[in-house]
Amino acid sequence: MMDSDLSALSAALGQACRARKLVIATAESCTGGWAAQVITHTPGSSAWFERGFITYTNVSKTDMLGVRMNTITQFGAVSPETAGEMAQGALEHSHASISLAITGVAGPTGGSPDKPVGTICFAWCWREGTGSLVTPACQRRLFPGDREAIRRQSVIHALSGLLERIAAIP
Repeated sequence: MMDSDLSALSAALGQACRARKLVIATAESCTGGWAAQVITHTPGSSAWFERGFITYTNVSKTDMLGVRMNTITQFGAVSPETAGEMAQGALEHSHASISLAITGVAGPTGGSPDKPVGTICFAWCWREGTGSLVTPACQRRLFPGDREAIRRQSVIHALSGLLERIAAIP
């Protein structure tokens, strides 16, 4: 599962977090902790990675992250809205300063006409200097391939998005 691209991404994240004194929390559903695994692959990551939540079910999303059941009912577990609440919840239930969330349909089954296999929703959230949370940045993407390819692309997109946001934080 770990290759040179993922290792390089983790190392770049570590360098960016150390430079900005940021600590990461992850909230993952369809990737099952893969993003956290990539991050912790880098020696010394305990200095910039606080914890990961694997919230595969709706109940775990509400119990562990505080995602509102109303959000899941109205928009679905695979939605930018749910991803946003997951990212906020990861910060609210940790000591991290920045978070990412991933939720989606990795397949091979489980898709629908409006959320086909490969539909993945992401969110990134961080604490301002005052400690208050910013509004999460949310995205929805459709990735091609089999389950493994979709999950890998999701991890890369989530971690790359985190790097972009770290660079943009004032």
